[in-house]
Amino acid sequence: MSSTPSTASTEGDVRSLVAAVVAAVVPEEPPPDAALAPDGPTAASLADIAIGADHGGFRLKERIARDLREHGFTVHDCGTDSADSVDYPDFAHAVARLVAGGGTRWGIVVDGAGIGSAITANKVPGIRAATCWDVSSARNSREHNHANVLALGAGLIGEALALQIVQAWLSTPWGGDRHARRVGQITLIERQYART
Repeated sequence: MSSTPSTASTEGDVRSLVAAVVAAVVPEEPPPDAALAPDGPTAASLADIAIGADHGGFRLKERIARDLREHGFTVHDCGTDSADSVDYPDFAHAVARLVAGGGTRWGIVVDGAGIGSAITANKVPGIRAATCWDVSSARNSREHNHANVLALGAGLIGEALALQIVQAWLSTPWGGDRHARRVGQITLIERQYART
């Protein structure tokens, strides 16, 4: 008669595995006020933000980049450089690669609706891109989902709201705790489909 593991031990094994993945993959976040004060002791890692947009998001990207620079951030502009028609996947991918590779701590992508750029960015392992249309969704994406790329829809939100969303997103800390377990589960799912 073969014995099967109990549900408790299987669940415990899964929880242990998720905890190990979380500890290895999900870094601790600095306090929220540090994000808006990049001249602090951890300035090198906090001050770098990659930003990219297609033609539909070009003007808003430029405004956000200017605001970030005024607040002391180093902005890595991945393009585009004009309102001429281009393809959003090129720019969302460039931003996501910088974030996933550790070149910047966060990324911001802008297109007409924010959805296509988020989908593209999320194809890059290690990226958790969230399309946000208001301050509440921006805070939630950081606190609950540990989002590292913010996607915005220039055709759906105005400039003032976009700047408020960016500020809320950058200043909201990662919640950890029960959220860490869930983000760890997302990472495990991602690894199941990653090419070796």
